[in-house]
Amino acid sequence: MEKKIEYSNGELTIIWQPELCQHAGVCVKMLPEVYHPKDRPWVKPKNATTEELITQISKCPSGALTYRKDKH
Repeated sequence: MEKKIEYSNGELTIIWQPELCQHAGVCVKMLPEVYHPKDRPWVKPKNATTEELITQISKCPSGALTYRKDKH
């Protein structure tokens, strides 16, 4: 079973699948205020807008980052 780790900003949940990650660095380059590979947790989704996160996640080359919109 593939591991999935979730990070939420209250509007959007980022789903990271580490086994798929190719470490291309697109996430860090696009949103360095959100993605901090040396920190734990390494994803800080509250540091960007939901729209910025969706745009960045759609450019993840491996598909390791996906998202779902949270229900209010």
